[in-house]
Amino acid sequence: MGLNDTPSANRIHIGFFGRRNAGKSSLVNAVTNQDLVIVSDVKGTTTDPVSKAMELLPLGPVLIIDTPGIDDEGALGELRVRRAKQVLNKTDAAILVVDAVTGKAEADEELIALFRAKQVPFIIAYNKSDLLESLPADGVENADGENIIYVSAISKHNIEALKERIGAIAKTDEPKLQIVGDLIRPGDFVVLVVPIDKAAPKGRLILPQQQTIRDILEADAAAVVVKEFELKETLENIGKKPSLVITDSQVFAKVSADTPADIPLTSFSILFARYKGYLATAVRGVKTLDCIDDKSRILIAEGCTHHRQCDDIGTVKIPRWIKQYAGKEPEFVFTSGGEFPEDLSPYDLIIHCGACMLNDREVRYREANAADQGIPFTNYGTVIAHIQGILKRSVAVFPHILAELEDEL
Repeated sequence: MGLNDTPSANRIHIGFFGRRNAGKSSLVNAVTNQDLVIVSDVKGTTTDPVSKAMELLPLGPVLIIDTPGIDDEGALGELRVRRAKQVLNKTDAAILVVDAVTGKAEADEELIALFRAKQVPFIIAYNKSDLLESLPADGVENADGENIIYVSAISKHNIEALKERIGAIAKTDEPKLQIVGDLIRPGDFVVLVVPIDKAAPKGRLILPQQQTIRDILEADAAAVVVKEFELKETLENIGKKPSLVITDSQVFAKVSADTPADIPLTSFSILFARYKGYLATAVRGVKTLDCIDDKSRILIAEGCTHHRQCDDIGTVKIPRWIKQYAGKEPEFVFTSGGEFPEDLSPYDLIIHCGACMLNDREVRYREANAADQGIPFTNYGTVIAHIQGILKRSVAVFPHILAELEDEL
């Protein structure tokens, strides 16, 4: 991925939902003007959520998600339905596709209830309207306050109007946080400490590093990238004090020792916790590490899937460091990618990755799910900084977070 590519996590997620044979896949193809998904008259052709990153006017970069039928049957069908519902946790705008000939069914009403419960803006698209003898007048809202439109994936009737409606409900006026750009000024320079990560494809930086560099450049500042063993010499010879040092959490201790106390220091993981909106939650949650015991169960959740190395940060290093810090032997459970338990009651603590591969809505869902069940929620960088005794220094660039932390100590 290049610096000009929009990561999936930063794209608006648009999900198409409905019963089997309502024409979801046909409508996805019509909206995108591409044959993105297989279309068939056979019920249940779409067996897993299918995602496609693309540009969709007037929205720009989006992720289109076609889901299995919500009325699928049997044991395998139940699994498909569950996966379709999981997509809702990351959906910014939902399109409920209803067969215009047969109308809404109980499964459709259940989906509408889910949209409302999860506060997902939605449109009801009555597909196959070309089969109706006459078209009802399109209303922005019906008697139930639902945003409805009659469309046809075959004749392309109202497809452009549907795209405009999607753009209207998916657009948000909420200000977007920056990763680091609001912490620096034009002309500043920032030192990034980037160990060569064995888990990253050869020749590439990992996504948080790429995004942070881009954010620094967009702030008209300069980024100096070094490995952990080059930091001390770089700071001594560069001739100007950097406004900030940002490090990979895995080398936090060494970087803290090599960075003078008058230079602000934080980590990519902590920056991303703030960027995704849950840094305060992470700082509060990490204190749970001080009272775990041998019976504690800790869920370590990663937002992506990758080939695990022998000294993987999530499954090997963090569990080892926690055991050494606490002097206890808690049980660790691991999830990755889109898998995240609905029931978190078996766990005493959730430790999440930086969530660079998850969009804001899914991260908020995971944080809120933990909060609703009273389970502390934190992340990799916050855990590592706490264990190594440098958490206060690591969040000092966010005065309100530091003040809250100091009030509780």
